[in-house]
Amino acid sequence: MSHWLIAPVLLPALLAPLMLLFLRKRLMESRVVSLAGCLSLLALAGLLMVQADTGIIQTYALGDWRAPFGIILALDRLSALMLMVTAILALAVMIYAVATGLDRKGWHFHPLFQFQLLGLNGAFLTGDLFNLFVFFEVLLIASYGLMLHGGGAARLKAGVQYVVVNLVGSTLFLVAVGLLYGATGTLNMAHMGQRVAEAPAGDHGLILAGGLLMIAVFALKAAVVPLHFWLPRTYGSTSAPVAALFAIMTKVGAYCILRFTTVVFGDGAGELAWAPAPYLLPAALATMLLGFIGVLGARHLRQLAAFSVIGSMGTLVSAIAVFTPASTAAALYYLPHSTFAAAALFLVTDQIARRRGDFGDALSPSPVFAGAGPLSGLFFLTAIAVVGLPPLSGFPGKLLILDAVRDAPGGWWIWGFILGTTVISLLAFARAGSVLFWKSAATTGEIKAATPVAPVASALVVAGLLAVLAALTLAGGPVSAYLNATGEQIFEAGAYGGAVLGPG
Repeated sequence: MSHWLIAPVLLPALLAPLMLLFLRKRLMESRVVSLAGCLSLLALAGLLMVQADTGIIQTYALGDWRAPFGIILALDRLSALMLMVTAILALAVMIYAVATGLDRKGWHFHPLFQFQLLGLNGAFLTGDLFNLFVFFEVLLIASYGLMLHGGGAARLKAGVQYVVVNLVGSTLFLVAVGLLYGATGTLNMAHMGQRVAEAPAGDHGLILAGGLLMIAVFALKAAVVPLHFWLPRTYGSTSAPVAALFAIMTKVGAYCILRFTTVVFGDGAGELAWAPAPYLLPAALATMLLGFIGVLGARHLRQLAAFSVIGSMGTLVSAIAVFTPASTAAALYYLPHSTFAAAALFLVTDQIARRRGDFGDALSPSPVFAGAGPLSGLFFLTAIAVVGLPPLSGFPGKLLILDAVRDAPGGWWIWGFILGTTVISLLAFARAGSVLFWKSAATTGEIKAATPVAPVASALVVAGLLAVLAALTLAGGPVSAYLNATGEQIFEAGAYGGAVLGPG
């Protein structure tokens, strides 16, 4: 049992209360500790990814209480990938928040940020449904504070909606856990998968009801239609760095759908095998279409970025919903791409809005603003990434999905929706770019805006995220090999359960 496995949970769990107690009003020291913590998490994620690439599923039993009675953390290729994506995004967002001075607007930004990472990392590592609920609550409570950081009436109104929606989701989570525990007698996902396979026919209805309710909770986190309504206002109202960090939040929902379904309702579930799967694909296609129509109809850049998150989640979940190793590998290639592309879009939107003064992020012509040339280049590259055009990783990501689902039931529907929404998003971003940069060049007048804070550092963070997307394309061979192995490992019958539960 390697103690490195608990380090991504333990590190932010220690840093957050220490900063809260001893560095509450010491901004510079808090920044140093937070940046050091993010760098350490990145190093830990790299170490764990190397270990996971051996193909051995590692487990960590807290207090040496074995499954299914104790709290178990499990590391496979999938959880290692999610830890790495989270660590890269967290480092980029933290650098941007420090550079632009967002963390100056309240004393608790850095502890909340670390609590957020605690919840995210715990959700990706836990093998137990109730502890997944606990980590969900940790990351949600931290997200409430981060979402409201900086204040403002619009942010407070959106924050109240966000809190209420997630409280309802948490209640439904507990109801689903109660149904599944009542029918199976366990909360460990691997053990639950065994009990589902052994359940008498009379319990199948109760198990299916609990499973579908659990999938609905995860779909709420992933902003899948019709449970997407909370995202545009939440992401559009909060600060840009927080919205960029929240790009990973919807991926938690997608990860949980994949993990829960394959472990509990996988091939070994007997008559209930893949029972929740038929309900996912129609919802994913509707999410894709609604998201990119929202992008086309957006009147503000933040709305455009928020709806692009919804659209990309539809693309991601449509590939997951096929539930084959190939489609899962393709979805996992698209997952980090969509996360970093959405984060880059929120950050470049923030840079544009800061320079346009009273015009802000409205998609309407304005006089030429300072730094319009470099920002137009960053916006152009970010738009290419979100739409899924070459040379960035969105293009191979969509091609991999199209190839993987070609022979699957409903595969041609996925083809039609992906190709159609790509055209819609291309038109939307072309319109936004022309309004912001071409039409503005012909507009007379003067922009009255505050001097941008750390414009070079801020632009470098966006450029760094785009460089990661370029690296995903250039290293497509090794990345695809890792993800293909991940897809195979996820669908190996009994591999996860055998590692978590042990012999006998």
